[in-house]
Amino acid sequence: MPLRQSAKQSSTARNWLLNEGGMSSLFSLACSNASVATLTSAPSKNFAIPVTSKSVSSLKSSPFSRRLYRNGYWISHRSKIRAKTADSDNGTSELASGGGGGSGNASTSLLSILCPLLKLFSGGDPSKNRSYSWEEATSSLSSLARFPWGSRSLADADTEENQETSSSAPKLLQLFEFEACPFCRRVREAMTELDLCVEVYPCPKGSVRHRQMVREFGGKEQFPFLIDPNTGISMYESGDIVKYLFQQYGKGKGPSTGLLESTLFTGWMPTILRAGRGMTLWDKARLDAPSQKLELFSYENNAHARIVREAFCELELPYILYNVGEGSQRKKLLLDMSGSQEVPYMIDPNTGAQIGDYKKILPYLFETYSLATV
Repeated sequence: MPLRQSAKQSSTARNWLLNEGGMSSLFSLACSNASVATLTSAPSKNFAIPVTSKSVSSLKSSPFSRRLYRNGYWISHRSKIRAKTADSDNGTSELASGGGGGSGNASTSLLSILCPLLKLFSGGDPSKNRSYSWEEATSSLSSLARFPWGSRSLADADTEENQETSSSAPKLLQLFEFEACPFCRRVREAMTELDLCVEVYPCPKGSVRHRQMVREFGGKEQFPFLIDPNTGISMYESGDIVKYLFQQYGKGKGPSTGLLESTLFTGWMPTILRAGRGMTLWDKARLDAPSQKLELFSYENNAHARIVREAFCELELPYILYNVGEGSQRKKLLLDMSGSQEVPYMIDPNTGAQIGDYKKILPYLFETYSLATV
């Protein structure tokens, strides 16, 4: 049975998320007309970040070419993404254009080879009945492979500082990614550590919506791709995104030891163990996006939440991700809403469904958002 929140619980959640600056179906915060100027934090010596004076609405609604940052302004550049660095006389440092994780075209080629191979072992139609014992075993092993990362918030939920400042990001960040990508995983792990709420736009192979958006916004189809409406910045490259997130929202903290370095060694394990789940668009997925984004309480390295996120990706369903890792400030909110602190917990404002069991969430998603229901 879907879990229903009382009117009191709904009011509590609404107030908390409005104070946090979250944007959701239950507690939406319009930011389409927000104007963006420059970063508020001092730039790092090793990671200078370009800025733009464009409004968020223009960034979100119209294509813009990739550009080169010089002297505080964007300059058109046709084919390469470069960012100014303190160590370069000419002010440019070329970012890899292929793979999304600092390993460039090699990682792209490897993923291209793995995709068809993993699809052979993926268990076929994701909407069919599954062996949940097998699902839990492979997802738990995936979590074990990444156990030091993506499970806890680096902020102490009980500290006075965290109680006074409910969120470091007034407007929700927008992440274009796909669940099986190891470099996207690195970024999601960082977001769990930073306890950030994020709008997620899954971009599976065969995407009918979100990959086109990335091509229009960023100039090429590469993942992960981040848009921060708080600063007007958009960027590729998982390593650079993680550094940016901690510089902007880490309050002086840095990533957990090994998070940036470990992707090439263990970042591929969940992709392989899960046989490419969360990589390809389901052929019976609805072509139209739901009128309101679904909402998911999750944290990156939770075995059950991973299975649900894979389904979101295979259906190309945009959703609002509320990270609730160990130590998260949202633990109490989740308890008030669902009666439990367990994840995943899904809210669908399009139907009113609220479900806290991944074994019930999966059939709900594939039944509700298949072509047959159109």
